[in-house]
Amino acid sequence: MVRGAAQDAELPSEAELPSEKVRFAAAAARGLGFRPITDTDLPFLTRLYGSSRTQELACVPWTAHEKAAFIDMQFRAQHAHYMRHYSGARFLIVLRDGEPAGRLYVARWAREHRIVDIALLPEQCGQGLGTALLSDILDEAAAAGKCVTIHVEKHNPAMRLYRRLGFVAIEDKGVYDLMRWTAPDRAGAQVKTAS
Repeated sequence: MVRGAAQDAELPSEAELPSEKVRFAAAAARGLGFRPITDTDLPFLTRLYGSSRTQELACVPWTAHEKAAFIDMQFRAQHAHYMRHYSGARFLIVLRDGEPAGRLYVARWAREHRIVDIALLPEQCGQGLGTALLSDILDEAAAAGKCVTIHVEKHNPAMRLYRRLGFVAIEDKGVYDLMRWTAPDRAGAQVKTAS
C-alpha cells in the first residue's frame, strides 16, 4: 500500500475495529446502514461516480454513449487506484432503507483517518446525511486522538460543509486541496497532531 510517512504503523485488523453500527450512531439515527462493497456493486458505483460528473460533462459536445464510456473508463481507473493504494481501507456501500445510497471509503492509519471517498446519490443530498457520516468519522477520530484528512476538489459544493465542520486546506494538490480536521481541545483550540 502506498501511504505517506504519517501512516507508518500497522493497520488494526478487522477484529480490532468496532462495527460500523457502533461507530456510526449519527448516521444510523438518520436511517443509514453499511455493508462492504462487492463486485456486484460496480454498476451502482459507476452510476454514483457518474452522478458526481454530470455538471462538468454537461458542456462537453459528446453523445450520451461517449459520456457513458468516459464515465465507465474514469470510474474503473479510480476504483483500481483506490484498491491498489488503500488496500487496508474499509470500502462501504452506504444504505438507506436497505438500498444503496452512496459510498464511504475510510482508511484508519496510525496517526490519522483518511476519508478516501465519500459520495451520495444526488437525491440523497441536502438532507443532513453527509453531515451525519462526517460527524461520526470525526467523533471516532477525536476519541482515538487522530486527525482526519480528505482530498477535496476545489470546486466541490461540499467544500462548504467541510469548512463548516472545521476542515482546513493544508496542501494544494492542483485540482484538489488536501484538507485536515483536528479535534478541538478542551480550551477550544485545535489539537496539534504529528505531520
